[in-house]
Amino acid sequence: MNPSAQGQLKCYLEMLQVRQRVSVHTLDAYSRDLQRLTDHCDQLKLNVWEDVREHHIRAHIAARHRDDMVSRSLQRELSAIRGFFAFLIGERHLDLNPARGIRAPKTPQKLPKPLDVDRMAAMLDAQQDDALEVRDVAMWELFYSSGLRLGELTGLDCHDVDLDAGSVFVRSGKGNRSRYVPVGSNACKAIILWLQNRKVYAGGAESALFVSRLGKRIAPRTIQQRLERWRVKLGLDAHVHPHMLRHSFASHMLEGSGDLRAVQEMLGHANIATTQIYTHLDFQRLVAVYDQTHPRARKRED
Repeated sequence: MNPSAQGQLKCYLEMLQVRQRVSVHTLDAYSRDLQRLTDHCDQLKLNVWEDVREHHIRAHIAARHRDDMVSRSLQRELSAIRGFFAFLIGERHLDLNPARGIRAPKTPQKLPKPLDVDRMAAMLDAQQDDALEVRDVAMWELFYSSGLRLGELTGLDCHDVDLDAGSVFVRSGKGNRSRYVPVGSNACKAIILWLQNRKVYAGGAESALFVSRLGKRIAPRTIQQRLERWRVKLGLDAHVHPHMLRHSFASHMLEGSGDLRAVQEMLGHANIATTQIYTHLDFQRLVAVYDQTHPRARKRED
């Protein structure tokens, strides 16, 4: 790219920093993304941005995809490229945006990895050595009992849980959708035990169901750290994160009931296609059983 084209790129990055006030992280990422596009154009002997066409950008994104770049990173690169060319159009250097109709290749969706029933039981039945571990088990029980998201659990207030009815009201779910979800008897017992200890930490003005040792609403990062602490305590080899407990709830519920609509409602999915990923998990289990037991499926020994 010639000096004029490089100057236009510099003006765009300065605009992002000064007028749009993007974060330093975003600015660095966009700068790297657009520098890669510049290098690609240099290889093609393109000297000005007016010479860049849609097929040039498609070839660049395809090459990045072959380098095993994930879809999310490619989407960010395309966002940077589209934004830059939109800027050039606004500055009247271009008439059309060559990146407008390009979409990043989709990365194959990875199946969620649940904990099996025995490992879940080991975590939920483990000895609790202090009040904060009582709180932790109450959180793990509620994650697993009701399939809550991390943000939904941290947002719960004490009055959102009806222990007599065995239900929890999620008032600020994804997409701002609220829902009632059943709470199992073991989770209710764990919450009751925590509420007996909660008053040691939380003052009367604090409404949060789960609080930190400082008596404030517990932060998502604290829950992640506590879950890692439990993983080490129990000697679990796999990484355990809050969403894995939600995955385990969905997988075990679907395996036991086969009721996709009910699981969708409890998870708070707007689209049943999102819930259907758990049917793949169950199908994998069925395939394993089939391969081991069906006389026409098993491989014969040579």
